[in-house]
Amino acid sequence: MEAHLDANYLSNPKPVYPGISRRQGEAGVVRLRVHVGVDGQALAVELQDSSGYPRLDQAAREAVAHWYFVPARRGDKPVASWVVVPIVFSLT
Repeated sequence: MEAHLDANYLSNPKPVYPGISRRQGEAGVVRLRVHVGVDGQALAVELQDSSGYPRLDQAAREAVAHWYFVPARRGDKPVASWVVVPIVFSLT
């Protein structure tokens, strides 16, 4: 049976928008590849696609590393799996 994954992010806090990035007009989307454990914790966070701004990429990684997710399930059993999480940094 294949695992069913619902990348439910629960009520996790948004990443902090770096002040210097705001002042310099930096915006973009960071896509992170997150290994979610059976308990819903982010076990590993990897950069899949950069926003083009290292400060934004780092802010996204730091936030998501502390997030909790609804884990994937195989039948009734939670299983570890990878999900892609987009983080949008927008000045509007």
